[in-house]
Amino acid sequence: MADSIDASKNVELTDTDLEENSKGELIKLAGKLRDRRNELNQMASERASNRDDLNAKTREKVDEAQKHREQRDELNEKVQEHKEKRNELNAEANELFDELDQKKDDLKLDEGASVEELESEIEDLEFKQQTEVLGAEEERELIEKIENKRETLQDKKEKLEDTDNLDSLKDEAEEVRAEASKHHQKVTELADEAQEHHNNMIEAYREADEIRDEADEMHEEFVDAQEAADRHHEDFVRVQKRLRELDKKEEEEERAEREQKEEAAREEAEEIYQKFKEGETLDTEDLMKLQNTGLL
Repeated sequence: MADSIDASKNVELTDTDLEENSKGELIKLAGKLRDRRNELNQMASERASNRDDLNAKTREKVDEAQKHREQRDELNEKVQEHKEKRNELNAEANELFDELDQKKDDLKLDEGASVEELESEIEDLEFKQQTEVLGAEEERELIEKIENKRETLQDKKEKLEDTDNLDSLKDEAEEVRAEASKHHQKVTELADEAQEHHNNMIEAYREADEIRDEADEMHEEFVDAQEAADRHHEDFVRVQKRLRELDKKEEEEERAEREQKEEAAREEAEEIYQKFKEGETLDTEDLMKLQNTGLL
């Protein structure tokens, strides 16, 4: 930041100075005013240059911020596109998983014992039939129980054969969900990148504001220097005008004095010429005076 103007170096001019100072004093005063004016003009020029440099840097920072804004907005558009695609795929995957759950419910695969459990139960019952002594009624009930278990096992196995379609549906649902996850990952990456550009934009605008404030202060410093320079120039012009007036006055006084001397010389010459006409003898000095006035 430029230093404030040192007012002690300024040159002051009063109306009294103009009216009462001698020509020599006014010439010295004009020189001081001219030198201080030139110094202040140089100072103003340097401050104007610094101000312009700061304004250029401000524009650079604003342009930088604008670029980050554009990149952020482009990335946010892509984020929105991937969000929409992710949501579409998640909705599709949810529909497929719902369809899978519904088919599982329709097949009732989750009801009752599993195939392994049924096979184990049948094996235990058959082992009991083979190793234990049972009554006729107990034997009949055991055989009937084994047959029911076998029928349940066969029905369970037949339903499990239909699960090939379920596995295919599950694979499709998982593939769609995986694709949705890829788009979600892209959303996260692009959103982070967009946030980085947003932060850079904010920082660039902040720096632009700081530099603009410096430029405004420098402009005020420039105005102060230029106004002081203009004031010194105006005073310099006033002194120059006063010097011209004094020169003119001196010329007029010199001309009046010269005319007065010429008039006195003419009068004296006429008196000498009158004496000459009257026959008086003239000396060399008198003859010179007649020649100078054109009377001889």
